[in-house]
Amino acid sequence: MKKIAISLLILVMLSAVPGSPGNIFSHVPKTIDTHARYLIYLHGRIIETSGRRPTHPRFGVYEYDRILQTFADSGFVVISEARPADTRALEYARKVVAQIDTLLRQGVAPSRITVVGASKGAAIAGFVSALLKNPQVRFVLLAICNKRMVNVWVNQAGPFYGKVLYIYERSDRIGRSCQPFLSQLKSDGLTAFKEIELNTGLQHGFLYRPLPEWVNPTVEWAKHP
Repeated sequence: MKKIAISLLILVMLSAVPGSPGNIFSHVPKTIDTHARYLIYLHGRIIETSGRRPTHPRFGVYEYDRILQTFADSGFVVISEARPADTRALEYARKVVAQIDTLLRQGVAPSRITVVGASKGAAIAGFVSALLKNPQVRFVLLAICNKRMVNVWVNQAGPFYGKVLYIYERSDRIGRSCQPFLSQLKSDGLTAFKEIELNTGLQHGFLYRPLPEWVNPTVEWAKHP
């Protein structure tokens, strides 16, 4: 029995090592596992104003921590923090670029880094793509494309770089298809682009929960060779 208890204790200690797959951090962990896959999740605006588990009158509860845990359970080292109210998107994007630069300097391959942004978080992720200018880093943007947002991206930071997956909901009036704006968003460094239309009927609220409809293609995109 004593040997079993010691073995279990060792297993628990190993699973809690910072930087190992399956952990969640608010910032880049001090110990970097260069063989892990890193996922930076950027949440929607409502968490800035209403806390980590806010309720929208139409879209319901934003399950922020469940989303993070879902990605951690999928084998990623997850980096995400609840941003303060009225965070400036472009300014925060520079912070995310610095986080990615840290991972790259420590020897993490760019193909093992994915930035996932939802709504305002997707606006930030778009800026990160343009500012980072790395053709191998992966991005997943949820529910953000519209004429105004595309103009902001292009005028303030430039077109996209990297491998970009865009997911939107057919019933959503906020984030529409990126296809009408793709000529503005493309650069020589945009090495892959894919768009997925969902039909959940949940409008913008589809991104409030870790639904398989958007989580599964996100995980597949992030883990693609």
